[in-house]
Amino acid sequence: MRRTLRTTTTALVVTGALIGVAGCSAAGEESDDQTLTVSYIRTDAFTALDTLFQTVKTEFEDANPGVTVELQPVSAPDEDYKTRLALSHRSAETAPDVFYQDTTTIRADAEAGYLLALDDYLAEWEDWGQFSEAARTAGLGTDGSTYAVSLGTDTRALWYSIPVLEAAGIPTPWEPETWQDVLDMAEAVQTSDPEAVPFMLYSGTGTGEGSNMQGFYQLLYGTELGGDALFDSESGKWVVGSEGFVDALEFVDTVYSEGYSLPADQALDPNVWQSVFGELFPEGRLGATIEGSYTPSFWVEGGSFEWPEYADQMGATAFPTKNGDGEGVSMSGGWTLAVGAASEIPDLAFEFLTMALSKENSLSYVTENSQIAVRADVAAEPSYLESNPFVGAVTELVEITNFRPATSDYNQISAAVQNATEAVMTGQSTPEEAAAAYDRDVESIVGADGIIER
Repeated sequence: MRRTLRTTTTALVVTGALIGVAGCSAAGEESDDQTLTVSYIRTDAFTALDTLFQTVKTEFEDANPGVTVELQPVSAPDEDYKTRLALSHRSAETAPDVFYQDTTTIRADAEAGYLLALDDYLAEWEDWGQFSEAARTAGLGTDGSTYAVSLGTDTRALWYSIPVLEAAGIPTPWEPETWQDVLDMAEAVQTSDPEAVPFMLYSGTGTGEGSNMQGFYQLLYGTELGGDALFDSESGKWVVGSEGFVDALEFVDTVYSEGYSLPADQALDPNVWQSVFGELFPEGRLGATIEGSYTPSFWVEGGSFEWPEYADQMGATAFPTKNGDGEGVSMSGGWTLAVGAASEIPDLAFEFLTMALSKENSLSYVTENSQIAVRADVAAEPSYLESNPFVGAVTELVEITNFRPATSDYNQISAAVQNATEAVMTGQSTPEEAAAAYDRDVESIVGADGIIER
């Protein structure tokens, strides 16, 4: 039976300040006063981390007299944040003690010597046993050591407007079984309301990694090779020459050539997610889109786009596979907290990390940010299960979800995927041409020994 959710970074976008240059106390400094630096993302659309760290700062300073926690929020898209974080690591003077770390960059940053191995600390932390196996695996480096601890995770679903679909004659709850079912929905909505956007498909470079997670990967992982469609787990090589890659690009081509999505120039706007959450869905002008389990966080009281009616007007379901084989497709990501290898106060840094990830603080973070809990004790809390109408259902999608390959060259591969989808959505290349260009890009990135034709 397919899972249907009844009652339902994307890119974080705001330009802003660079990571601060203030570091920890210099070695040999006679003063007892010490400074612990913490770097993370804070934007108008994503304030949950700032709220968490402001709370922990007070708790930590009270527990550690003489230690000042210097918060270094960065107002920037997540890709820019990762770039700035990497730059800060190049000097011990600018490297933060604790920082927000994307799971896809853990292995590369660990290999570069930026992250502190936490195994000895975790062995003494009694809460570590509360974290799920998937969460514990998320922080592993290529050497098997743990370099980061998960804050929470997410899943992706096909969110849809109940009034828009019903006006187009589509019964709800809606449970599409194949890609064609999604395209049929889009055609029906387009016929019913020519002014509506039938199906917003994130694509291209505008929304960065969000274009892949909320777009192309949902398609690619639903083709014949399934979870090995991007990266072959058995050989440890990147897949090229696959029919599924072309099939996924053909779906992108259909959506944009038929006018089912926003026009390409609008879809490439890094701020397009604001229109999706703040205007198109609340105003009944969007049929469906693929988005994360965090979606309700934008509409709840205190969210960026408060919409009290969302629970009654939205629904969601797992995005279908191409031909209807399997229960559907979801993608999961997640961010972690890590300690800098250059930190001169690693014991204090780890103490801050554990305080931020305590049961109480984790519960506040995942409920306020509509994240999926990774601690068993948090997942069992009634307040978590009741935090929004969809939390239980989107958590079930973990059973069918996929994770991006956490390799050191992933970010370059991701950019190549975005370029391929943009070439198709803008009409610059056919799906076959874009796929061939992607294959060439991948080989240039990882070499002939790093690819496998499937």
